[in-house]
Amino acid sequence: MHDVRTVKAPSMLRLAAASLVGSAIEFYDFFVYGTAAALVIGPLFFPTFSPLAGTLAAFATFGVGFVARPLGSVLFGHMGDRRGRRPVLILSLLLTGVSTVAVGCLPTYSTIGVAAPVLLLLLRFLQGLGLGGEWGGAVLLTAEHAPPERRVLWSSFPQVGPSLGFTLANGVMLALSTSLSDAQFAQWGWRVPFWGAGLLALGGLWLRSSLAESPRFLDIEEHARVPLLDVFRHHWRLVLLTAGALAVGYAVFYAVTTWSLAYGTERLGVSSTVMLTCVMAAVVVKGALTPLMALLGDRYGRRSMCLTGCAAAALWMFPMVALLATGEPLLIFLAFLGALVAFITMFAVIAAYLPELYEARLRCTGAAVGYNLGGVLGGALTPIVATALAENSGRVPWGVGAYLTGVALLSLGCFALLPETRPVPAAAAEPVTG
Repeated sequence: MHDVRTVKAPSMLRLAAASLVGSAIEFYDFFVYGTAAALVIGPLFFPTFSPLAGTLAAFATFGVGFVARPLGSVLFGHMGDRRGRRPVLILSLLLTGVSTVAVGCLPTYSTIGVAAPVLLLLLRFLQGLGLGGEWGGAVLLTAEHAPPERRVLWSSFPQVGPSLGFTLANGVMLALSTSLSDAQFAQWGWRVPFWGAGLLALGGLWLRSSLAESPRFLDIEEHARVPLLDVFRHHWRLVLLTAGALAVGYAVFYAVTTWSLAYGTERLGVSSTVMLTCVMAAVVVKGALTPLMALLGDRYGRRSMCLTGCAAAALWMFPMVALLATGEPLLIFLAFLGALVAFITMFAVIAAYLPELYEARLRCTGAAVGYNLGGVLGGALTPIVATALAENSGRVPWGVGAYLTGVALLSLGCFALLPETRPVPAAAAEPVTG
């Protein structure tokens, strides 16, 4: 059954803005942990480890959040396909917010011993569980309200959320790290951004409480009893291809925003303030470019944008690590900017592309599972693998460049095997089902 209802631009703007704000809050929660993992988590929660081992252990707890995200997509995807997209937005934000505040209240290893990293691991898992549900609910509610000819543009609003969340998380961390002494920051300053997540979550819940349910969901006549089973029975190849295709985006993003912070401060001797500033500036540009890339996706197609971004990432990884290794702030910024422009060329269109690949009754589960499995492949492993590879290299971590290039080529092959889904002009036919 095709959705013939239309949503006027003012209503779309309110819906997209609410999705953007909620997405920004959830990604703030997720990113603030990543920055803390690069800067303070190792010494505070793994003090008996060597500096390298402590960093690897901190990144391992960071990776647990990615492992949890596919499970969250299954749990909340089932809810989204059975009960509606709107409840997913409320419950996922609540879960992520509560677990983030709890991290800020957690005693360190010096206070409660081994229970500290165990509880940290649990809370990071819950963060990932909530975020795994967030993406599917936010993008579907927006994409399914949007007119087909501007679906990429409107659904790109939640994709700006990670940029805003990252900038806010790192801005708070930067302000605290520069205004406090190292001892004060390690003692209590790092906790403040986690506590702030509680206030942000309350604001996000208030915004989302007034959102209307997706008209496309309301049009579904027969809901899948167990959406995950139907997804893997009929669309397993599509799930694997989308996971492989998206791996490069996660790998590039977290190489820039997480691994590079630790590498720059520990190996190159660049101050954390400089590294955070370079990353934040590149992320701000990425966020500003998102609507432009989305407009190109509406005009030229989703798959073509993904192939272009993927190829650009493959070509840029070696120059990126070479520029990073100079330790010069401007060159570091350029390294990060090139990587994130390639990233957003792909990810600006993904919020429309993935849902269009699945039939409406399964897309909350199918799109979210593929998206978050890509996070496991690209995001969970990259900080750990890159840290290990950089340890055994000279000043320029060519091994990291080779690893990221390999991931980009894998994703390029997966994108090449996926179909285009852009609706033909003046038609709003039901998207292909893979």
